[in-house]
Amino acid sequence: MEKISDIKDILKNTSELELYAFIEKYEADSRAGVKTIVKSAKKRLDDYHKELERCEKIKFFENKYSDYDYICGVDEVGRGCLAGPVAAGAVILPKNCDILYINDSKKLSPKKREELSKIIVKKAVATKVSLVSPEVIDDINILQATYRAMNKAISELMVKPDLLLVDAVKIPDNDIKQVAIVKGDSKSISIGAASIVAKVYRDSLMDEYDKLFPEYDFKSNKGYGTQKHIDALKLYGPCPIHRKTFIEGILK
Repeated sequence: MEKISDIKDILKNTSELELYAFIEKYEADSRAGVKTIVKSAKKRLDDYHKELERCEKIKFFENKYSDYDYICGVDEVGRGCLAGPVAAGAVILPKNCDILYINDSKKLSPKKREELSKIIVKKAVATKVSLVSPEVIDDINILQATYRAMNKAISELMVKPDLLLVDAVKIPDNDIKQVAIVKGDSKSISIGAASIVAKVYRDSLMDEYDKLFPEYDFKSNKGYGTQKHIDALKLYGPCPIHRKTFIEGILK
């Protein structure tokens, strides 16, 4: 008879598609420990089916516009930060994309975002993340800088899209057909993918800035205005990546 600890290890290495066979094999085992393990397997299977259903829902716009060959999701990250660039992600996913757990990047853990970003980049038809610097943000304002980052990301894709699904806004100075979707990063798999790759890219950059300017705690706050960040601004003043137009009120 198999040890309960061994059965537990087997479950850890069992994929979602293999859960049916696992449950069938061990469901008749009367030991309390095995029953607990089988219950856990059933919960995983239930969660898997719920995720499949959710993913079908967030493919609504991709299915609605399925006549278009290359649908590109576009989203920005870092618009409200006090420091660092604004980033825009553009992602063209394959038809009938099978990547699970794509969602608004803010709803995912850092570890999950990093895992998904690697999968998205590997499986996507094309991906691009583009940045616009704090200096340009101060010069042309954050909204125009966001549009510039989005247009730059789209124009630098290896494949030209014929439809843009954009989180909340219509991008000016772009002749590709667009659909603006409010809260699109949780309603469109393409926009969600764009938000994930953009956030992972920008967060990694802010981690590097943290090494240069450790007093501002960029590794934790990624440039957002946490209390520790604001306290450091008041104590040390701004560093080269701070957005001057965003911190004027803080430094008065």
